Amino acid sequence: MMNIQQILELLPHRYPFLLVDRVISLTPGEKIHAQKNVSINEEFFNGHFPHFPVMPGVLIIEALAQAAGILSFKTMETKPDDKSVIFFVGIDNARFKRPVVPGDVLSLHVSIERHIRGIWKYKAQAMVDDNLAAEADLMCALRDVAQQGG
Repeated sequence: MMNIQQILELLPHRYPFLLVDRVISLTPGEKIHAQKNVSINEEFFNGHFPHFPVMPGVLIIEALAQAAGILSFKTMETKPDDKSVIFFVGIDNARFKRPVVPGDVLSLHVSIERHIRGIWKYKAQAMVDDNLAAEADLMCALRDVAQQGG
């Protein structure tokens, strides 16, 4: 179990873009179960959609990617630094099954499929209660910031 302070040590994201509130369980090298508490106070609900607030699908995928980042750092037994970053480099087979609305608790389930030479592949599912909200195959890469163009 990890609280928000421990999560902040492993993710470079900050409000309003931090999308993981708690880690329920984590097995390094294998899987993570994390949570995002969806509140009407989220900035994105001001425009998506005022008459029927729905969490954007891209942010559900981002929440899954952030959970994957936590899993990767715990697996590597390291923390992020100013010299490197885990980039989101691919999304395959993304499917959205139900809307995520204020009051929902988004359960983020991510498992490592492969890790080869700094490239990580994951299977990811976002659940609300026992219902699948979204799923995707994700790919991330650990890269040296100095080597990235800007």
